[in-house]
Amino acid sequence: MNSFLDQILKRGTLIIVIVLVLLGCELYLSNFGGEQVTRWLHGLHLHWALCALFSLLVGAVGLLGTLSLRRRSDAMAGNLRRMIDARKLRPIQTPHPDLKSLVYAVNDMVDFADKSIGSAALQCKELEIQLKVTDAERQHAEAIIYSISDAVLVTDPFDELVLANESAARTFGFELGNAARSPIDVALHDTRLIELIREMRQSNSKKERRIVEHVAQTPQGSRTFKVTLSCVAGRSDQPAGVVAVLHDMTREKEVAEMKNDFVSNVSHELRTPLASIKAYVEMLIDGEAEDERTKTEFYEVIQNEANRLSRLIDDILNISRIESGAMKLNKQPMSLTVVIKEAIEVIQPQADLKKIAIVEQITPVFFQVIADKDMLYQAVLNLLSNAVKYTPEEGKIVVQTLVDETKKTVMTRICDTGVGIPPKDLPFVFDKFYRAEANNRM
Repeated sequence: MNSFLDQILKRGTLIIVIVLVLLGCELYLSNFGGEQVTRWLHGLHLHWALCALFSLLVGAVGLLGTLSLRRRSDAMAGNLRRMIDARKLRPIQTPHPDLKSLVYAVNDMVDFADKSIGSAALQCKELEIQLKVTDAERQHAEAIIYSISDAVLVTDPFDELVLANESAARTFGFELGNAARSPIDVALHDTRLIELIREMRQSNSKKERRIVEHVAQTPQGSRTFKVTLSCVAGRSDQPAGVVAVLHDMTREKEVAEMKNDFVSNVSHELRTPLASIKAYVEMLIDGEAEDERTKTEFYEVIQNEANRLSRLIDDILNISRIESGAMKLNKQPMSLTVVIKEAIEVIQPQADLKKIAIVEQITPVFFQVIADKDMLYQAVLNLLSNAVKYTPEEGKIVVQTLVDETKKTVMTRICDTGVGIPPKDLPFVFDKFYRAEANNRM
């Protein structure tokens, strides 16, 4: 506005200077010119005076109109600025007819801007909602993966490790923070597993899973894993990555092998007495035992083998009860010496058949212990039975009881002159129905 006023003042000053110059020329000519010149100058003076007056009037009117329009436009601009600041855009109203076109254009622009701002705000809210939902889903997925006991590895299309749980870090010996966004070649040192992940990504099988048994060398030793591989579906045709779930089945394979060995050993143990019983029964049927003495011997063999078979079945049932927790101990005060003597009396006939001497080195004092009498008796009888079974004829078995009064303990020791157990088989002496290879034929 200041520049506009300056232009008006400059133009008014120029008109005044021109008028003053004309007045000066008129005075000079009127003093030194003739009468005709004087009349012409008066007419010219009147003409220029009227022109100057008209110019001044036009300038004043234009100045006043311009100032009025400027004030109205400034008011409109101020109202528009306040509405924009308040985020409440509404049409501008003006009574001046010359500003209607401008006002209409401004109102159209304001309406377009209002709609654009509203659409942008709505899109911004939708994006915020989508971002919150995506973040919640990501946290939910991470919580599920971290809670899985199996090792979980997630890679991207560039074979970089993007997510893993603590089980995977512990299995393959890397740190979760340092392994994030690192190539699987750096995080994992298992060539075969890396090949499986890359082959799955290159297969482009989004809906299929691949299950592979894999033996990996881990910081905990050699472990057997069931690896389940599946591709992560992406927006494009190419898979977005691979998810590998590694289930440690080392213990399961060991248990399966133990079950197979157990069934094999039990079958072998059961087959021997059954074969003896069957053979002697067939001889009795064929009439090979003609006298009563021979028949009595056959009956005794059948009875002994039947008792052996019964003991094997009892052992199997006891093992099942112990492992299932159904076996309950009935601990009571009892004499260990009495239990040992009862077991020796039972095993003595079998020792006499092989002419094996049983030497008792038992303290005469009957020490009381807190134990389950039946299970303790079974343990002593098993040791004596194995001693008789694996000791050659005319051997010796020594049964000792050692008392430590300071520690308040009693120990029973059973020694024999049998074949013994090879050192390589000592770690397996407590396995179910285990028998050393060197003693399989005895």
